[in-house]
Amino acid sequence: MNKSSNQVGLFVSCLVDLTRPEVGFAAVKLLEQQECKVTIPNQTCCGQPAYNSGNKTEARDIAKVTLEAFKECDAIVVPSASCAGMLKYHVKTLFEDETEGNEGWRELAEKLSKRTFELTEFLYHQRGMKDANASFNGRIAYHESCSARREMKVTTPKKLLNTINNAEIIDLAGNEECCGFGGLFSVKFDEISNAMVEKKVKHINHANIDLLTGVDLGCLMNIGGKLAKQGHKVKVRHIAELLADECVYST
Repeated sequence: MNKSSNQVGLFVSCLVDLTRPEVGFAAVKLLEQQECKVTIPNQTCCGQPAYNSGNKTEARDIAKVTLEAFKECDAIVVPSASCAGMLKYHVKTLFEDETEGNEGWRELAEKLSKRTFELTEFLYHQRGMKDANASFNGRIAYHESCSARREMKVTTPKKLLNTINNAEIIDLAGNEECCGFGGLFSVKFDEISNAMVEKKVKHINHANIDLLTGVDLGCLMNIGGKLAKQGHKVKVRHIAELLADECVYST
């Protein structure tokens, strides 16, 4: 536990900012409950779409904005394992060559990497939050995104979900399988992506849950969209909303 990480920069993520800002508000609430001073620097995309499509020049330009914006923060906390993975592992690779002018950026990127955390891992390991002090009457399933499982390797979401009062946490079949979103993957390979999310929805329906949660809004939007199109009543909420005790039954 590192209680010295008081100056926290919240990297909101594009999807949270543009589609569900409630997640950002919930993240701020959770961090402030843990006595963090939260700042939200002027920021843009993490650069992942450009990076994954091979446009390293654009990804580097985007990364420079982030590096400059968050350089004074003790920690950079992200309510998205996917974006956290980009900031922690991939941004620094954009400045690895010895090109003149990269030196300063390379140092900032290394510092950013060491100070970047997914939201729940920061709350649990860095701030000592072991009880969500939240409640939910119903059956909840956790969707473990590929980024959370394979890249960030976070185990803290389930630990905190298990402390929610009155909730029954259900393990989904096939939870180690991708939901088919994968950012650009769902655009380039839409038929494969659709087949993958349909399989995921079948597992969700079989589990007879009230609510699905996770740490990556992209995955949740993908699954939630398919659930809605098929007329299912399962609600989908980001884990920050649950842990902040702000998970209401609204669309």
